[in-house]
Amino acid sequence: MPRPSLNETAMTGAERQARYRATRAAGSPVAGVLRPVEYAAWLEALPNNQQEGAVAEAVRAIVDLDLFELQATGPPRGFGRD
Repeated sequence: MPRPSLNETAMTGAERQARYRATRAAGSPVAGVLRPVEYAAWLEALPNNQQEGAVAEAVRAIVDLDLFELQATGPPRGFGRD
């Protein structure tokens, strides 16, 4: 399924890359990333009969992750930073 266009014409690869780099440079969050708060809401919305299942355990593990420690580290060399 093709991506929806923002304009009448499709963006070129260079335009898409420039938009991506500008978004990253501005420090804006990347779209499509679920936050731990959303996972917590998902966990609370699970029916009672699924609270002890494998899905609940996996979501609980995601909620318990400390993402602030990961955000403090930068990407490894080779990701446009060297």
